Amino acid sequence: MKNKNLKRFAALSMALCLSLSLMTAASASNEATASGGTASSDVTLSSTADGTMGGDPAATAMSVTVPTVLPIAVGTDGSVATATDAKITNNSYGAVKVSSVSIQAAEGWHLADFETNMANEKVDSSLIGFALTIGGGAQLATDESSAETQTLLAEAAEGCYMTGAGNQEGNSVAIAYDAVVSPVSTAVTNTGVASVVFTVEWDI
Repeated sequence: MKNKNLKRFAALSMALCLSLSLMTAASASNEATASGGTASSDVTLSSTADGTMGGDPAATAMSVTVPTVLPIAVGTDGSVATATDAKITNNSYGAVKVSSVSIQAAEGWHLADFETNMANEKVDSSLIGFALTIGGGAQLATDESSAETQTLLAEAAEGCYMTGAGNQEGNSVAIAYDAVVSPVSTAVTNTGVASVVFTVEWDI
């Protein structure tokens, strides 16, 4: 008799434990009733370094390639040649934009208006007028505002936007540039005359 009561007590205990475990599971999720209804599930996002659940938290990495050199060649007659393959390429997953562009004259050189006729300038006056376009947008050119440094672009404009690397047709923009340079009395090779600074940001 004792045995039977013990077995009944054990069975009741197991049933009670199972019932409690089901109640706990139900409280952690939404469920529709037997007669119908709706239930919702939250979608959560975690950005991780390796893209796995439980990975180290990390924001999307920015990776943009900008030309290290914008070469200029000036002929003895004043004609100017520039590179035709200069471009900015976005290697990031997210879209980016060129938010500003500035130019600074190298030591011993001076910025001049891009419209300057250098044939009227003295030899070795070390003047450079510079202009560029990004992605076929408007021309950005130096003027007479400063001989040391100038802002060519203060905020992103047409041509400055690049898609993420997943879109190979939109993730790069061409840079077309030109210059006028005062005459030199001695030959120069790969001499630094100015630096162009491109500021790139997420397209938010």
